Amino acid sequence: MALISFFDVLLGVICFLFLYCSRNKDGCPKSYPIVGMMPALLLNVHRIHDWCTEILETRHCSFLFKGPWFSNMNMMVTCDPADIHHIMSSNFANFPKGPEFKQMFDILGDGIFNSDMDLWKNQRTAAQGFMRNHRFHKFLSRTSRFKVEGGLIPVMDHFAKRGLVANLEDVFQRFTFDATCILVTGHDPRSLSIEFPEVLFSKALDDAEEAIFYRHARPRWFVKLQRWLNMGQERKYRKAWQVFDDITVEYICRKRKELNQGSNSISEVVEEGVDLLTSYITTEKSIGLECDDKFLRDTILSMMLAGRDTTSSALTWFIWLVSRHPIAENKIIEELRSIIPAEESNKRRVFDSEEVKNLVYLHGALCEALRLYPPVPFQHKEPLKPDVLPSGHPVNPNMRILFNLYSMGRMKSIWGDDCFEFKPERWINGRGGIKHEPSYKFLSFNAGPRTCLGKETAFIQMKTVASAIVYNYRVHVSDETPIVPAVSIILHTKDGLMARISTRWD
Repeated sequence: MALISFFDVLLGVICFLFLYCSRNKDGCPKSYPIVGMMPALLLNVHRIHDWCTEILETRHCSFLFKGPWFSNMNMMVTCDPADIHHIMSSNFANFPKGPEFKQMFDILGDGIFNSDMDLWKNQRTAAQGFMRNHRFHKFLSRTSRFKVEGGLIPVMDHFAKRGLVANLEDVFQRFTFDATCILVTGHDPRSLSIEFPEVLFSKALDDAEEAIFYRHARPRWFVKLQRWLNMGQERKYRKAWQVFDDITVEYICRKRKELNQGSNSISEVVEEGVDLLTSYITTEKSIGLECDDKFLRDTILSMMLAGRDTTSSALTWFIWLVSRHPIAENKIIEELRSIIPAEESNKRRVFDSEEVKNLVYLHGALCEALRLYPPVPFQHKEPLKPDVLPSGHPVNPNMRILFNLYSMGRMKSIWGDDCFEFKPERWINGRGGIKHEPSYKFLSFNAGPRTCLGKETAFIQMKTVASAIVYNYRVHVSDETPIVPAVSIILHTKDGLMARISTRWD
């Protein structure tokens, strides 16, 4: 027994010494011959976001990660607002997504997130036109309320009445999956119900996102070997790809059949709303895009990935943060009470998107959650030509540039000494209105020409859901499961948001 304890202590000392020696005095990971900084990355991949934050804090928001020799893994990691403004706006033409990005996210095909140059411009113009249409906005508001009343509330009541532990992250993912599916395809998969049916599409999204994350952290030759052997993450990725192909083909065939027959579904698609798939098919000639089945498949998948995961991730972290900050929770409730008649207070209520869209404190609390836990914690670019960033770092076409959004929200030089605190007041100006921060400082919705088209859509959905949850229910998060980020390209939680629910007004 004593011998075992001795070896445990010895192993701990060895690990400590290795970790200590893996960092230079300047805070940068130590670069070894042949393997570069890979040992430090592998030791910290399970806590990649916090590890990067620690390095970026000591390195003044930028550092060069050196990968193994001949692996093409050298990366300029930055969360410097000046660098980001330069890349996303000032010198936008020199920093496309690039071929390596498209190779890593090849499952998205030629969708808007993978595209560059004219193809991207044409797709963005078309999508922007559809999403700014007043009919789509009405459709969005009605769909959000439809899914809150018909899906979210019954599920929350189910957990509350039976005293069951709910995984709220799964609940929010099902909500956003259903809502996005209606908005994109006009079809309601009804995954948000008390039966909690298995959703193959959602499971495939999770598997694909995990595999894409590991593509960022592994040499290209290793990924190719896994793909050739059909094993590990690449095996899961291939299966997910097949699921996407099968389900999107079903959506497209169903939609073409409905349009040919002049029929609709789900209460005339929530009172004659126009879903995006219908818009693409019926206006193909006028928008200048060839909307064949391959293009529609790539578009559906890109929209589903963006709509399901980013909004559900934001809601998960928001509810967790609010549950830990009762003062902020009470301020949100009081703000919601202020917009309803006195006789309707202290009873259950679902808010329309128009009622909550201008609420300042609620908006600030959501922005604060997005600052600390951005749904897409990192993204990367590739320069076409050599350039020097405002921080003084040279970059070239053989180097990836990785933006770390998670770390950006935790930089004292950007957000102040209280950057780790959840403070919705940070987003309220001296006149009591919403304080707007530059997009290259608050990058959750991207910046420059690639600013997220779904920003307004996301806020409408988040405010509709957040108001319904906070006003009508108390969320008691379990202390048994630590809430930490998962290893993925989307900032999910590692083990879900497990909580007990109680109704507030009964």
